[in-house]
Amino acid sequence: MEQPMRICVVMPTYRNAGTVADVVRRTLEQLRELSGSRVIVVNDGSPDSTDEVLEGLPVTVVKHRENKGKGAALKTGFEKALEMGYDHVITIDSDGQHFPEDIPVFLDAIRSHPDSIITGSRNLLAENMPGKNTFANKFSNFWFRLQTLRNVPDTQTGFRAYPLKGLPNLGLLTSRYEAELELLVLSAWKGTPVHPVQIRVYYPPEGERISSFHPFWDFFRISVLNTVLCLLALVYGYPRMALTWLFRLFRRAGR
Repeated sequence: MEQPMRICVVMPTYRNAGTVADVVRRTLEQLRELSGSRVIVVNDGSPDSTDEVLEGLPVTVVKHRENKGKGAALKTGFEKALEMGYDHVITIDSDGQHFPEDIPVFLDAIRSHPDSIITGSRNLLAENMPGKNTFANKFSNFWFRLQTLRNVPDTQTGFRAYPLKGLPNLGLLTSRYEAELELLVLSAWKGTPVHPVQIRVYYPPEGERISSFHPFWDFFRISVLNTVLCLLALVYGYPRMALTWLFRLFRRAGR
């Protein structure tokens, strides 16, 4: 008898004490019918009351003593999920922009595409979408196409599902926001399929947003990463993708 997939949710959080508990409760509600699932919250050195807010909630909490960045928090969450024996991880942000009620969309996609990375695809033409987010996503999508020869409509969203066995070497993962793009590129080079699904998104009014994104330095790091990935694509990514394509072609021809 085939064993059911073990799926958990990894939720990085930093300075989101005002929203994280609500996101956790709504996430747990979506996992209620999924046997053995857990929510792993990675507190990335939050200086606010996040620890107190999470007390008493039925979640697994992993804490960084100091802020290390979203990439480092994801890596910690993935390693904890592997340690706990999970097969797939759904990642969701703790700031309230993502709708946990969309988790069933990911669960259905995981069942249909168990070997794929499932990426949430936001409506980038929504009225409340900040202009800088739209630009950043188009910028990121362009470089992803160049580096992988694939088209993904939203390479910036943090609402995703990953097959843990299909992840690239986590030791290569950068520590900040650019890590999510890096995960997509390195996984694409390995031949991991990427399957987009439609999700909703909420952006609070400008004065209510809590963001740890630093426009100059984060954009600088992303630009450096894209330069490095383009060079690696020439010597490693493209050749590996070509070999993977040829291997699959020969395997189908031999059936």
